[in-house]
Amino acid sequence: MNKRMTLVAAALLGLAATTQVSAQTCSTAPSCSVNNTASVTVPTLMQLTLSSTTTALTVPAVANFDGAAVADNGPTATVKANKGWNLTIASSANVWTAAGGANAAKASTDLAWSTAANGTFAGLSTTPATVLTSGTGSSTSQSIFYQTSWHSAGDTPGTYSLTVVYTLNAP
Repeated sequence: MNKRMTLVAAALLGLAATTQVSAQTCSTAPSCSVNNTASVTVPTLMQLTLSSTTTALTVPAVANFDGAAVADNGPTATVKANKGWNLTIASSANVWTAAGGANAAKASTDLAWSTAANGTFAGLSTTPATVLTSGTGSSTSQSIFYQTSWHSAGDTPGTYSLTVVYTLNAP
């Protein structure tokens, strides 16, 4: 029975020794060091924030029909990312949503966008257009400007709305 106890005790000590071997210890004088490696896997992190989820467009006056487009400030897009990215803009449909007698065939391209108030404007379509791009991670903000074209031959009274889709992606 003593031999059996001795074998059990030896086995338990062996198990304890195995556990201690995986940890680092030191006991030399006057000093000693042990290493600890800290590590983390960082994923792609991207954030897109719009200053507003709605933009109230200016109500057109008679002078705005068939003439210069009506200018409005759109939202400010803020991007934060830890790798290269592209920000695009598109309309969700080829035509505006119409209510209350509005022309259901008003083209999405009648709402144009630019990154400068006096810049070159491009009509919105369902094909995404590049607003901004960055080859590396960055944090930036960009104001967007809208211009709406109105046509006396087709833009009947009513409520018009168009969903503008901003998309942030990593190429």
